[in-house]
This record gives sequence, C-alpha cells and structure tokens, in this order.
Amino acid sequence: MPTPRLRASAATKGLRQVLAAFCASLMLCTMVPRVNAQDDPNRPPWAQKNKTNAPAANGSTDTSTDPNAGPMTGAPPATGSPSAPSPNASSPSASGAGSSSLARTRNAKKGSSSSNATNSGATNSRGNNAGVAPGPPVPIVEPSLDTPSTAPIPGESQDPANQRGRIRVTVNLVTVLASVLDDHNRPAPDLPIEAFQIFEEGVQQKIEVFESETSQPLDLALMIDASLSAHKEFGFEQEAAAHFIRQVLRPNDRLGVFAFDESVTQYAAFSDNVPALQEAVRKIPGGAGTSIYDALVFGSRALEKRGEERRRVIILVTDAGETTSGYDFEVARKEAVRSGALLYTIVIRPVKNESGRNTAGEHALETITETTGGAMFYPDTPQELGIIFDRIDQELRTQYRLAYYPNPRGPANSYRSIDVKVLGTYHVRHRTSYLTGPQ
Repeated sequence: MPTPRLRASAATKGLRQVLAAFCASLMLCTMVPRVNAQDDPNRPPWAQKNKTNAPAANGSTDTSTDPNAGPMTGAPPATGSPSAPSPNASSPSASGAGSSSLARTRNAKKGSSSSNATNSGATNSRGNNAGVAPGPPVPIVEPSLDTPSTAPIPGESQDPANQRGRIRVTVNLVTVLASVLDDHNRPAPDLPIEAFQIFEEGVQQKIEVFESETSQPLDLALMIDASLSAHKEFGFEQEAAAHFIRQVLRPNDRLGVFAFDESVTQYAAFSDNVPALQEAVRKIPGGAGTSIYDALVFGSRALEKRGEERRRVIILVTDAGETTSGYDFEVARKEAVRSGALLYTIVIRPVKNESGRNTAGEHALETITETTGGAMFYPDTPQELGIIFDRIDQELRTQYRLAYYPNPRGPANSYRSIDVKVLGTYHVRHRTSYLTGPQ
C-alpha cells in the first residue's frame, strides 16, 4: 500500500505531464498560420473581413481596420508599396498573408500618407466605377476657331441681367454696307432681302444679317486739307463743314476733326459735342503741303481703334494735290480697306482745266474711294458743298447692312473680292474687297 508521500509524488508527476502536453499544443498552435473563416480566399471580395485594399461599392475606401491610417484616395500607391488590386480581383493579403501582410499594408499606408494627403482631391476612375459596367466613350467636343466660345469668363458675372446687351463679335463675319440708288440717283429704301445677292470671289454667299436701314452708330473722321486756306473760299468751306457736323450727328454718333498739310493733326477728339467740334473746324490754321496718303492712314487707324459694332466713315475735303506724304498709295489703300471705313471724297478744284491741276492725285483717290464703297464729289462752286454734305448724310441714313460667313474661307492676309447685286434697275455702291486676317 503506497504511502501518502508516494501518492503526492505520483500526482505531481502526472500534473507535470499534463502541463507539458498543454504547452506543446500551445506552441504548435502559434506555429500554424491562422486562417480566419471570413478571410477564406474562395469568398467574394465584398465578404472578406480584411478590406484594406478592396474598394468599397460607393467608391470610398474602408479604413476601419486601421484607425490610425489616413483617408485613402485613388492616387497610385507610393514607390515601394504594394500595387493596387483590380476592382474585380480578390485581395492577395486576404488569402493567407496573415498579420504580416496586414502589417505591411499598414506601413505602406503610413508611408504614403503624405502623398495621399497632397492628392486627396484626386479621384481614380477605377475606384469610382467599382462594380459598375463601363459605358460607351463620351465624345470630347472642342470649340471651333470659327465660332465664339460660350465658356464663362473667369470673374465675369453670369447674371442674365448683366449679360443682356453684351455684344459677342465673331471674327470672320464679313459685313458689307450697301448704298442703293434708283435711276434718279436717289436712295432706294425698303428693299427686301430677296432682292440682294452677295458674292465673294464669284461664289454666292448666304446672307446671315440683313438690315434695310441700319441703325448702327457712326464714327466719322472729318479730314480737311489745310492748304485750302490759300483759297479765298476757305472760310465758306469751313462753315459748310460746321453745318454738316450739326446735321449728321445723331445720338451715339461720334465725330473727330483732323487737318493735314505737311503733317496730320487731330484738332478735336471723337465726341458728340457739336459746338466744340464746330469751333475746332473754324480754327484750323493754314498750312503748306498736302499729305493725303498720310491723312488716310492716320484716319483709318484712328477709326480702327473705335468699337467694332460701329460704322466707320472718312469725309475727306481736299484739292487732291498730293505733295508731301511719307506713305504711298498702296499703304493708304490697304489701311483704308483693313479698317472697313467708307471714304467720301470732296475734291475742291481751284483750276477747272485738267492741264493745270494734279489729276494723278484725283485718279488715286477715285480708286481708293471706289474700293471702300464711298463716293467722289466735284463741286463746281463752294456753294455746292452744302448740297454734297446733305447727300452724304442722307446716304448714311438709308444704307443696307449685309453680313455673311465666307464659304470657302480665303487664305490669311489676302484681298478677297466682294460683289453685291440688286434685282431691278438699281445702282448699288459697296466696298469691293476686304483683307482677311491671320488664321
């Protein structure tokens, strides 16, 4: 019969064996990789417990597995971090990488937190479209060079009330002012659009804009030859010009006063102040020399600086005796055509016999005047100036305005011929060419 001491020793030995077996089991468990039932690689990505790299259905990323991780963006992973998985592929970290893969994922997120914070506003299209079937490609529409942009201008108010009345200018819209006269050389008003045909380089164009009596405001450059002061009728000519100023100006019209001799001088800025403009005409001093081409260049450029949606007119009063210009005929004609100004030329002939005056200057002015669509006048007496100014005023108030988009467009910086025809027994006067801009 064993003694109590022997029984205690045997019990202790058995307990030790049990503890040893338990420890061995525990060590064996820690050595075997632990696979969570919810991390079964056969389960779909949305059912995995570890969703660190799996994009959520709404396009955002679940960060609940790591409370210290920053917000995830769709930006590409930082250098050295694991590549982002495809939205339709199972996460490799969930299929056996265990806690070590999760630790690497956390370290990668911490290492790229600064770049993610910088690009937090960026969104990857793959993350946003996870689980959504791709749709058809969206066409990219770029604005044409021939059409005005409709994109809002930064800093500009988009209030419809502020946009009302704003003028949008289309660059290649060609505008033609036409003066239509009947058999008695009088303006023919109220003709319909069907009576007009317009051609460019012989090709008929579609009339896009038509006004039977255009209401576009006027910008007029009144240019007076100062060498006429040698004539005894110069005072009468000045008074006729002053009367024309009062007669021609309407609300929103503007007129500037210029004089030319050896140089070109502007004596009154463009305004509608009739008394100030008349006073400027009356105070034009006498001069020597006649710079007609310089005057046309200066007047055309002055008008070109004015608003686009305004008619431009040059009234030139001269004896046509060109003597001192720095510019030549071709430059003067090109500047007049480029500005789109109508030229009305009044030639004061102190000598009636052609053999005693500069007819070459007259022919040059006739060519430029016809090209712009204006008219030439040769008064026999100074008293006829008033009648001529009346005719110019009446013609400006009864002009037709036509506009079209050239088809085909001409090459850049080239002259394009224009021809306007009116059905019936009418005579039409218009500019016969225009100069295309750079393209």
